[in-house]
Amino acid sequence: MKSKFLTTALTCTIVGASLAPAYNQTFAATPQPQVAQFRSQGQQGLERFLSTYAKELNNPSSQTRAALDAVCQQKDCYASKLYWYTDIEQAKEKARVSGKPILSLRLLGRLDEDLSCANSRFFRVALYPNAEISKYLRQNYILHWQTVRSAPKVTVDFGDGRKLERTITGNSIHYILDSAGRPVDAIPGLYGPQAFLKQLVNGEKLIKEYNRRPSASKENFLREYHTQRLASIGQQWSKDLAKLGISNPPRLVEMPINSNSPSAPVAGTIAVTKMRVEAPMLQGMSPSTSNPAPLREITDQATWQRIAQLYVNDAKLDKNSVALINSKRFNQKGTSNDLQRIVSNFETAMALDTVRNEYMLHRQIHQWFTQPNVTSNVNILNERVYAQLFLTPSSDPWLGLMNSEAYSAIENDGIRVEKK
Repeated sequence: MKSKFLTTALTCTIVGASLAPAYNQTFAATPQPQVAQFRSQGQQGLERFLSTYAKELNNPSSQTRAALDAVCQQKDCYASKLYWYTDIEQAKEKARVSGKPILSLRLLGRLDEDLSCANSRFFRVALYPNAEISKYLRQNYILHWQTVRSAPKVTVDFGDGRKLERTITGNSIHYILDSAGRPVDAIPGLYGPQAFLKQLVNGEKLIKEYNRRPSASKENFLREYHTQRLASIGQQWSKDLAKLGISNPPRLVEMPINSNSPSAPVAGTIAVTKMRVEAPMLQGMSPSTSNPAPLREITDQATWQRIAQLYVNDAKLDKNSVALINSKRFNQKGTSNDLQRIVSNFETAMALDTVRNEYMLHRQIHQWFTQPNVTSNVNILNERVYAQLFLTPSSDPWLGLMNSEAYSAIENDGIRVEKK
């Protein structure tokens, strides 16, 4: 018999990155073989799908959306109209032929599923549907995504038929790669739309300059570029502080004492927008301990908020993103005041994420690019990013959600391993 008390279940399921028929096969107009054919034709196939089903896409049904998502390999593709590769070798070949750089997203979960990690969901709402960003990506980048690990899912069962399902912990990053897959820069976490677009423009220019260099001087060029970016970030930081009259700024880089075993609440403070969604569940799940306050806690939040206000325009959502938020949150039934409040809160959080990601995380990535033999392999670099910046190392199978020093009074600490 189901308990009437609140119960919480954490489930993690590993899902492969191969193409899965995520569409509803009752959508008879696009049977499985035809969707697969559109998919196999790349961006051209996506354009053909959009043209063939233009009428249906004016007011798309769930079946139409799911079929389009299968072609794009991205949830809510009807809003972004972006084609994503899930095979890096195919993306590299397309980049080589087209002369475009690769924008490679690494995330927890899958981009074509609703419950991927929080930041990747925010990308699908705030960034990819944005009219300027969507157009720029289609014209200037080859898109690719890859699962780092599954996104942990939490289901809260209230015992009366109501359930609340969310993902918890994790982060996402976009890498800018050349056609050989060599990283030249990275965009860590969530940025506001205009700030993200600036990063894309800078990345595309960087790739062009990088490709013009002789092979022997490419690495020196990259190191010089990132050295200059470090200096530029430092100068902008000083300008922001002077403009606001801040004499005691928050620290730019504050790494934890023991980065081998960070906790989920500590890792959760890195991404502000995501933290606002996950904090209630993290607080409820994590037993209290005598450990000191997390080093990655947002120290002097008021100061960070003041700095973020200088860049609030970079976090403004366009009408496409607002419409998608409306359809997801209110299903067209909310009032304009409800929608505006949600949008305003989201924009405020994104502005804060933007400045913290640029001044703290991106600054550290620039530092790594100035060092020889640190950033040449995207998979090795990604391991470092997730371990040292996102505080979710692959060595921790529980993503900081298990505290071995705290007593839970649950049999086997609540660990259940299902055989597959």
